[in-house]
Amino acid sequence: MKKIKLLVNAMALGTMAFLYLPLMAVAFFSVNNTKYGLVWKGFTLKWYIQLLHNEAILHIALNTLILAVVSTIISTILGTALAIGMGRFPWPGKMNTILDLILHLPVIIPDIILAAALVIAFGLLRSLSSVFEPGLICMIISHITFQVAFVALVVRSRLISIGKDIEEAARDLYASTSYLLWKITLPLLLPGIIAGAMLAFTLSLDDFVISFFTAGPDSVTLPLYIFAAVRRVVTPQIHALATIVLFVTVILVFTMERFTRKKDIQ
Repeated sequence: MKKIKLLVNAMALGTMAFLYLPLMAVAFFSVNNTKYGLVWKGFTLKWYIQLLHNEAILHIALNTLILAVVSTIISTILGTALAIGMGRFPWPGKMNTILDLILHLPVIIPDIILAAALVIAFGLLRSLSSVFEPGLICMIISHITFQVAFVALVVRSRLISIGKDIEEAARDLYASTSYLLWKITLPLLLPGIIAGAMLAFTLSLDDFVISFFTAGPDSVTLPLYIFAAVRRVVTPQIHALATIVLFVTVILVFTMERFTRKKDIQ
């Protein structure tokens, strides 16, 4: 039994090292005072300072932020409404099963399949309006398409955890539907809504495949820029940029985890 425990612990530590050592290496070289090579030449923050003075990267960061914020706001509203609609309103026959299957599709199917489908859809819509040309608007629509499912799943799990007892008690006290929604249901769902929004923002911030298929020449995001830059040469500025994106993602994940903890309903 002791040998098995040691083996399991060793495998766990090996897995953690395999996952996180490359990320630590990127952060390490982002503060290395050498432009090329793997030799440590001293600590410096000049690569981060240069990023702040790089107008091209600042413009790309703004594109990424606009894309993430707008798509997160819209997907959070739609995902929350979808979760409440599926969880609190009756659906005839096997409609709940069908809706549940549709809800899980964007989560299950590979990003490349969804990206190819979106390209075909935008190609058909382009004949109706120039709005659907590759660019920021198409990217926002694309991100909303897969973010809604993640938000709805998180909010729905919160909805299931709080149960129906409080809402039924409010109904017994003659609460109207609008009062029940705004004063009881949504406040109880707030931790799940915030967690779903954080997850959606993180997914949008880090997305590469769908953004690659729908981006235009003026709508490059940070993941696309990093990918293109790495294909030429890996510079300390790329390490610094990747480290910033990594830390922002980690902060959002920890924030999401905090809000997804189960809380006792008083």
